[in-house]
Amino acid sequence: MVSLFESLAPYLITLIVLILSIEQILYLVKKGSIPGPLIVPPFVGNAVALVRDPTRFWDSQSHVAKSSGLGFCANYIIGRFIVFIRDTDLSHKVFANVRPDAFALIGHPFGKKLFGEHNLIYMTGQDHKDLRRRMAPNFSPRALSIYTALQQIIILDHLKKWEALCSDSGPAPIPLRFLARDMNLETSQTVFVGPYLEHQAREVFKVDYNFFNVGLMKLPIDLPGTAFRNARLAVSRLVQTLAGCTKRSRERMLRRGEEPTCLVDFWMQETLNEIATAAEAGTAEPENVGDVDIGSYLFDFLFASQDASTSSVLWAVALLDSHPDVLRRVRDEVSGIWTPESDSLITGEMLSQMKYTQAVAREVVRYRAPATLVPHIATVDFPLTESYTIPKGTIVFPSTYESCFQGFTNADRFDPDRFSEERQEDRVYKRNYLAFGAGPHQCVGQRYAMNHLVLFIAMFCTLLDFKRHRTDGCDEIVYVPTICPKDDCMVFLSRRCQRYPNLFPRL
Repeated sequence: MVSLFESLAPYLITLIVLILSIEQILYLVKKGSIPGPLIVPPFVGNAVALVRDPTRFWDSQSHVAKSSGLGFCANYIIGRFIVFIRDTDLSHKVFANVRPDAFALIGHPFGKKLFGEHNLIYMTGQDHKDLRRRMAPNFSPRALSIYTALQQIIILDHLKKWEALCSDSGPAPIPLRFLARDMNLETSQTVFVGPYLEHQAREVFKVDYNFFNVGLMKLPIDLPGTAFRNARLAVSRLVQTLAGCTKRSRERMLRRGEEPTCLVDFWMQETLNEIATAAEAGTAEPENVGDVDIGSYLFDFLFASQDASTSSVLWAVALLDSHPDVLRRVRDEVSGIWTPESDSLITGEMLSQMKYTQAVAREVVRYRAPATLVPHIATVDFPLTESYTIPKGTIVFPSTYESCFQGFTNADRFDPDRFSEERQEDRVYKRNYLAFGAGPHQCVGQRYAMNHLVLFIAMFCTLLDFKRHRTDGCDEIVYVPTICPKDDCMVFLSRRCQRYPNLFPRL
């Protein structure tokens, strides 16, 4: 007697073949005549290749997009049709059209599920404009001067630890990636929420942020025990923690005479002023001013700054080591403006005088743009070119990394002088310098980020001698999730001067 399975098997096989055929046909219809694979693996597409080796995957997309002459190409990942864009002008079309009837910034291919929908990343229109305006005082010259002091205290504290760790390890080099990540996480915690996050909470925060980082690079399998589920739950806890910090800041800033000490204080000061103005006018309270609202936006700040700053710090060390003439000029410039023996911090005025060091920081960010891709989703069919319309639902990846190598003179060279007053390539090729994005969602904290990198370079080069432990392929790019040197930036460190062992004790 024929079993039920045997009788149904031909129909099941036919159904599976039909489903797979429809999947391939739909992909090819969306792809049209643009370059991309003709056949994609069923269901997962090329997700395995992406997760296994992101560098190789995106390099291959760049090669296909460039060799075709179109500047973009197609692929398929876990049931989602994607378009990769390397052409600067086409990337600007995406950045400039973030609105309900064009593109939505998503920050990550599965970002809404990971970050939650209530996030600055996903805002558009007037709400987004109002929120950006409310955030402007967070990055005023006064605010940046307060952050500059906090940044230096933390950088110095960690440089001391790095030097001691290298001394303890004897002749062995140390990897800087995790050390730099810890330094930047403490910097973000202190600058963003300052005294409202106590020591024990910082340690828990660090663990949760690591869960988030790991989950970013994994397949979006939302099941108990998976890295993606752990990341999603960690984000919820992090937002609640930041919401608690916001509440305490709100209570403090309601008291008269209290001065801001960190970013959330500046934010609360502006927010409370708007709430009071609305109450006096008898109008409705502004939108998006609750503790959880601002906690989620603070997490967005953390996500935008933390890993990008770590990437830039590592590439700065790697590139200064491989360009000793640049290192010498940085040290000469800094020593003429600031010296550790002064027992004082670098002031904002001193920072503005470090023109060459600023040029080095800009070139680090251009040469190794940390957030290489800024994923968006097409909310409608969007005509990208005269011959190709991006289908609704497509995930679009404008490449900021690729744009930063277009237009500039000898773009493949690390050359800080391109940002000198004589050459001014930052102005001539401003449109190509997309490391901080463009359009309505351009990075609001880019001045803060650049100050952090300049301060790090100035203090690191002045206080420490360093040498890379060079191995084959050590400078190859890996995604973790921003780009870093493959060897995690292995270095030997030693103190440059023994005369200031207790320099700048923690305040």
